Amino acid sequence: MIRGYDRPHAVRTARMCAAVAGALGHDPDRVRQYQIACLLHDLGRAGLDRRLFGKIWSWAKAHGIPTRPREWRTIHPETVYGRETEAFLSRYRQELKADGIDMTPWAVEQVEMRLGYARRLARRLRAVRSGIKKLGIRWEPWMQAVMLYYYYPEKLAGAEPWVKQLAEVLVACEQFEAYSNQRRGRDYYLRQKETIPEAFAYLGTLERDGMVSADVMDALTRLAADGTFDDVLAEARGRRLTPMDRKALRRLKR
Repeated sequence: MIRGYDRPHAVRTARMCAAVAGALGHDPDRVRQYQIACLLHDLGRAGLDRRLFGKIWSWAKAHGIPTRPREWRTIHPETVYGRETEAFLSRYRQELKADGIDMTPWAVEQVEMRLGYARRLARRLRAVRSGIKKLGIRWEPWMQAVMLYYYYPEKLAGAEPWVKQLAEVLVACEQFEAYSNQRRGRDYYLRQKETIPEAFAYLGTLERDGMVSADVMDALTRLAADGTFDDVLAEARGRRLTPMDRKALRRLKR
C-alpha cells in the first residue's frame, strides 16, 4: 500500500483500460503490463490532501486559471518548460493568501501535483522502483510516458502508435471514472451529482482536442453501451446505477 494513494479509483481505471485495450486488439501480455501503469497512473498525487487540493484548484477554476501544464503554456508561453508550478506561485501566491490559502510547503506540493506532475511522478517512481522490481515487474519507459500523457501529450509526439493509443485509452477511462466518481466530485470539483451525458460531453471535448482518437472513443462507447462498465460505474458512484443511468448507457452510440 502507498500512503495517501487513491487505490479504488486506480483499480477501477485499470479495469476499464484493460477492457478497452483488449477490445482494440492489444496483445494480452502487453495489456497486463499496461494495467500496471494504469494502476500507478496517479502515483504523482500520492499523499494528496483532498481538502487543500480541492480548495486550491477550485479557486483556480473560479478565476479562469489553467490547471494543466499544456494549458498554462498556451496562455503563458514565456514560462520555462517544466517550471509551471513556479510561474503559478509567482503570479498568484499573494492572491491565494488574501483568499485564505497560504502557500505553505505542503500547499505548494498540491500545486506540484497538477502543474508539476512530471517532476513529482518521477520522484515518486524513484521511491517505489525497488518495491516494483521485487514484485517481479519489469518497468519500461513507455509505461511512464503513458502515465504522463494527460498533462504532457507532447512527450508522445514521436511514440509508437500502439503506445499513443494506450495513452489515449488511459486518459479516456480515467476521465470517465473521475466524472462518475462521487467522492472526487465532492472533494475536487464541488460537483453535486454525476451524470453519463456530462461524462461523455467531456470525453467529446478530449476527442475534439485530439487527445483521444475516434477508435478509442468508439471502443469505449461500445463497451459502455453493452454494460461492460456498469459495475465499475456503480462502485464509483457509491450506489447502484439508477434506471436513468442505465438507459443513458444503453442508448450510447457513435
